[in-house]
Amino acid sequence: MIFLRHPTPDVTPGTCYGRLDMDIAEVGHGEIDRALALTPPARHIIASPALRCRKLALQLAERDRLTPQFDERLWEMHMGDWEGLKWADLDRSKSNRWLEDPLRNRTPGGEAFADLMSRVVEVVAEMPADTAIVCHAGPIRAIWMAWEGLTFKQAFARQPAYAEPIEIHPPE
Repeated sequence: MIFLRHPTPDVTPGTCYGRLDMDIAEVGHGEIDRALALTPPARHIIASPALRCRKLALQLAERDRLTPQFDERLWEMHMGDWEGLKWADLDRSKSNRWLEDPLRNRTPGGEAFADLMSRVVEVVAEMPADTAIVCHAGPIRAIWMAWEGLTFKQAFARQPAYAEPIEIHPPE
């Protein structure tokens, strides 16, 4: 399967966002062009409904003459009460408690990474191998953990590039 992280979002650096829906930055248009050149043709395209993912998915679908599917389960991790806030402005007692085990601890009003992982693994298991999946860094990391056996720390040491195809194979 081919996974693509959305193009660069139009968001102020240092902002906590997951489900916060925003457009792509100006540089994102060139990233879409590059993705179209680098991504092999797909027979299926599925994406997060986030605008930053939709823009890339729709371009890939047009190129490959497909109708993309949009699935809520491919959204980025829900950061709850922290959505749209600056990381530097978060209550340290709450963020430090969450960081003790972000795999299992939920953000205030949001979800834990294990919740994201469960829903992403579920939707990806339903897709055929010749699928392009346009999503976010969190879902890509979840698949690395599930399919490649990476730990949370190992998966988060990897930074998926914006709008570049990443081939990930399911375990045999």
